[in-house]
Order: sequence, then structure tokens, then C-alpha cells
Amino acid sequence: MEFFYPNFINDFWRIIGLVFFGEKEHFVVPGERRFDRERIVEFCKEKGIAMFDTATEVRRLQDNASDKFLEVIKPTDLPGLLTLIPACRAVVTTGQKAADVIVGAFGCDEPRVGGHTLLDIQGRSLEFWRMPSTSRAYPLPLERKADSYRQLFSALGIK
Repeated sequence: MEFFYPNFINDFWRIIGLVFFGEKEHFVVPGERRFDRERIVEFCKEKGIAMFDTATEVRRLQDNASDKFLEVIKPTDLPGLLTLIPACRAVVTTGQKAADVIVGAFGCDEPRVGGHTLLDIQGRSLEFWRMPSTSRAYPLPLERKADSYRQLFSALGIK
């Protein structure tokens, strides 16, 4: 994939558009069925938002996009990665599979959806947020998902 959440059916960038700009189509290329990668990258740089996968090698067990049928072969070295990002204050997941990887890597409690707990990484404390899935298969209206993400960014002081 060229970037994170490129599938036009996934609502991640629509949620972010609602939260920060009050417009769900903010990151959509006008007249096209795709997101504006350059605008997204600039936005993430401006806000200090970094993205990375929780696994570097996965296998799809069925021919669909559901994480339910995703097998993690090689998880990302998250403790190592986070030591390279000393300014990082929080880790956020948007799905159950990613949350499972975080819990496995750090031995922490899994937060409720929309909530957070703390991670300890070599004496450094970070917030671990478990957000609602941005997949349309997740049974929560877009506006309610956006409210959860709005609370996350507000708590982290990202405006």
C-alpha cells in the first residue's frame, strides 16, 4: 500500500476530516474516489502524527480485508521503534488485531474501545489508546466514531 488507510471505503481519513476540519471529504481528491496523499502527509507532519504497522509480516487467511482473518507472522519491534521516537507520547490502535499486538509486546492491559491505559517502555510512560475501527463493518455511525477520535486528540492536546 502506498500509505496508511488508502482504501476509499475505509473511513479513517473521513473521521480525521470531521475532527479537524468539520468536513468528512476534506482529504478526498475532488471528483475522484481517492484520498489526497500529499495533503494527508502534510497534515500528519504539521500535527506530529506518525503511523506505523504493528506487524512487518502478515498472512491473510481468507481473501478479504478483515483483520479477523489476519495472522501476524512477524510483529514490529515496537519497543525498539518507540525508543527511536523520544517525543512520542501515545500509541493508538484502530483495530482489535493491532491492540492484541500491543498487549502482547508490552504485557499491558487492553483499554476499552475509546479509552486508554499506560505502557511502560524502559521507564518511560506512554498512553495506549484503543480507538473504534474505522472500517465500515464496525457497527458505529461515522459521527460517533469521530466523537471518539475528537476526545483522543483533545486529550493529547492535538488541535
